[in-house]
Amino acid sequence: SMTNYDIEMWRYAKELKVRSDDPLIAFEHVRNSSALLQSVTIRTNEWGLRGGPVAPRDPNLRRILVLGGSITLGWGVPEDKVMTSRLEQMFAADDQHVEVLNGGVGNYNAVRYVERFFKRLEGLQPSDIVVHYFLRDAEDLDPGGGNFLLRHSEVAVTAWIAAHRLFDHNGERSLIDHYRAVYNPEAPGFKAMLSALDRLRDYAAANHIKVYFAMVPDVHNLVNYPFGFIHEMMRGVAERDHFIYVDLLPGLTGLEPEQLWAMPGDPHPNALGHQIMAQSLYPVLKGQ
Repeated sequence: SMTNYDIEMWRYAKELKVRSDDPLIAFEHVRNSSALLQSVTIRTNEWGLRGGPVAPRDPNLRRILVLGGSITLGWGVPEDKVMTSRLEQMFAADDQHVEVLNGGVGNYNAVRYVERFFKRLEGLQPSDIVVHYFLRDAEDLDPGGGNFLLRHSEVAVTAWIAAHRLFDHNGERSLIDHYRAVYNPEAPGFKAMLSALDRLRDYAAANHIKVYFAMVPDVHNLVNYPFGFIHEMMRGVAERDHFIYVDLLPGLTGLEPEQLWAMPGDPHPNALGHQIMAQSLYPVLKGQ
């Protein structure tokens, strides 16, 4: 029925991902492929980006590459309604031909998407890079190959999900505690994230690329948002690296989960969320 979020994510990993030869990336998209996931077609091009073919770079035109995880990818959102597509449509409405490329890959953190840029996407020669940063992007992710049954058996993954739903009761308080541990300056994932962003900063400065840092909020509670401390911390990181900081929280503040979630049980922003994020980001991109 494509209405089970966990099973659809498992199918995504099985049908559109392949193990990478780079342990820092862990896995990447199958190129030139497509799959119907959660009732939405996700297609990849020759670069492993979501979307259609990419023409050779025209040096007279802007090419904006957006890096990020599954929110950037637009999980559960039709291709023409994902933030990157919306941005391209906004530029076109203002008579500007600007390419906006979607470099999102599900279950990526900052280390993975920066490493993938240098390993696979540098040849795109973007004029601008948007780091579409989510709270989880400082987590230390396991590069391991995973359990064989979970990779290949839907029955096994269903049982695994049921077991974790039974024993994992992570309320907002425990999630706050989790993120405070993630953003401890001595945490390995936090240090690796800073190092990855520093590497991107140095490359961008040497190649005259503008970098924008778009801070994506967690959309579980946008009425009494509990993670402002992370936004302020990452604002400082962006300013240190001379990235142009854009906080996407104000445009989404006050909305309820049922207005934004891709479907019940799936906290990825839906088409409305992607439209709001594009509207928040566009004036900054247009003005540069």
